[in-house]
Amino acid sequence: MRALFHTLGCKVNQYETQAMRQYMEAAGFETGELQDGTIPDIIVINSCTVTGESDRKLRQLLHRCKREHPDAVLVLTGCMPQAFPEEAAGFSEVDVVLGNAARRRLPEYIARFFAVHQRIVDIPPHDKAFEKLELADYEGRTRAFLKIEDGCNRFCSYCIIPYARGRVRSKALADLKSEAQALAERGFREIVLVGINLTAFGQDTGLCIADAVEAVCAVDGIARVRLGSIEPDHLTPAILARLAAQRKLCPQFHLALQSGCDATLKRMNRHYTTAEYAALCDDLRAAFPQCAVTTDFMVGFPGETDEEFAASLAFVEKIGFSRVHIFAYSRRAGTPAAKAPAQVTNKVKAARSRQAAQVCRVLQERCAAALIGQEVEVLLETKAENGLVFGYTPQYVGVHVRTDRPAGTLLTVRITGEENGACTAEEI
Repeated sequence: MRALFHTLGCKVNQYETQAMRQYMEAAGFETGELQDGTIPDIIVINSCTVTGESDRKLRQLLHRCKREHPDAVLVLTGCMPQAFPEEAAGFSEVDVVLGNAARRRLPEYIARFFAVHQRIVDIPPHDKAFEKLELADYEGRTRAFLKIEDGCNRFCSYCIIPYARGRVRSKALADLKSEAQALAERGFREIVLVGINLTAFGQDTGLCIADAVEAVCAVDGIARVRLGSIEPDHLTPAILARLAAQRKLCPQFHLALQSGCDATLKRMNRHYTTAEYAALCDDLRAAFPQCAVTTDFMVGFPGETDEEFAASLAFVEKIGFSRVHIFAYSRRAGTPAAKAPAQVTNKVKAARSRQAAQVCRVLQERCAAALIGQEVEVLLETKAENGLVFGYTPQYVGVHVRTDRPAGTLLTVRITGEENGACTAEEI
């Protein structure tokens, strides 16, 4: 039987989908990604619920899957049913509804459904312990994600994730090491550590993010270790010093900002000021010369005035991010921000998004152009157009280079130019 998967949301979700695929394959199922033209027996949707827009996309996908594949068993799992179990249970087109704590048992639930042909809804509460998932492979990629943390204790005023994911739980260091070793044996050269609140790793076990980085960097065969999205919390001078000592750690830090205005940050309940954020960026750049700092930037948060937005965007320019993910605030039922006064109109959000995109595009192009003439190491990932191959530098700057080397190769190149925020290069 063929089970096809569709993943919505973050890198953690991608990791969890890959784990579920491997469990299904071990149970004898053929698996793959849901694509046009494929005929599945089972469709598994791993959901995201970070915004109201995420839920809208999910509902559209459910309707489309049921319309195009009426005979397929439809499984919904992930953050949406965990955060809103009653609503998810009401999706009549779904045959099996699971939360975030039953991924390993997915083949068992599928078998039960085929045995009794009765709808299954099982959304248990969050476990207090880290769910032990492990990957031995990562199909179609040269970089592998390794989930080391789940949950979040921050309760930002716009965010439903603490309810969807529960409190902070960390992967055991021994399990982390063994999974990294297995990925190295499969030929992966770069591992990306991911989590819901990555820098909270170890809060529950007496460890810290530096312990996880050191463990993976010690694995033979792994050439690069990269951090996924991180929060400004917990990155103390002592931790930065330990991270800087790891030569395999890529000097790129996706340090979530959300807003560059102190008044907005306070309404967001973000637990830091712009001055503290800027000081951390200075510390990162001192510890990692020529590092890249990337970020998330939200526009249109409730109460954001024209003056607050201008201050926020000016702060983005001041920091000089190499890449910025811009997104408009989306009301999320069940959060304090959803009920806040002075909601910003979609028209204003769109205008601010466009303005921010223009500024951030210049920053990205400037970062790429600064590499012209330098020799850098690129991890080759995918074939591009005209015989070019695309890959990333340690700072996560995209590079196009003409080469016959296969994906997964670490190649030293000379940067020759910049185009649309990425670099062109020649093989040395």
